[in-house]
Amino acid sequence: MSQTPPGEPRHPSPEEVRQMLGPCRVIAVVGLSPNPSRDSHRVAAYLLAQGFTVIPVNPKEEAILGQKCYPSLGDVPGPVDLVDVFRASEHAAAVAQEAAAKGAKGLWLQEGVISPQAAAIAQEAGMGFVQDRCLMVEHRRHLAPRP
Repeated sequence: MSQTPPGEPRHPSPEEVRQMLGPCRVIAVVGLSPNPSRDSHRVAAYLLAQGFTVIPVNPKEEAILGQKCYPSLGDVPGPVDLVDVFRASEHAAAVAQEAAAKGAKGLWLQEGVISPQAAAIAQEAGMGFVQDRCLMVEHRRHLAPRP
């Protein structure tokens, strides 16, 4: 991944999206809502439909989209390839620390979520990093099969 100053939004190139998402199979969605009208729910449903294993992380729910929920990233059993964050920017650094501790290969902060601290943590941990971009939009644009 190219270097972007930590305070700048991370807009990946098409090749960077392919490198980050191509080998990805397990995506933890932090802040996933059970409400079908919420963006997090729509993105997670899309990812499931694309064949990804989606792990909801929401301490208030038992299951979302038929998938068992976990209260925190640290409670998720097994490896996670990518952590997709639907939390306010001020919570992103804490999620980045959990993602690094979990050994995630990438950290994706959804559109509107920007955190220089999370960027620095991801860089130090060697994780791929994107902020202020929608994972579903980028996947559709660069990886989804075309009709």
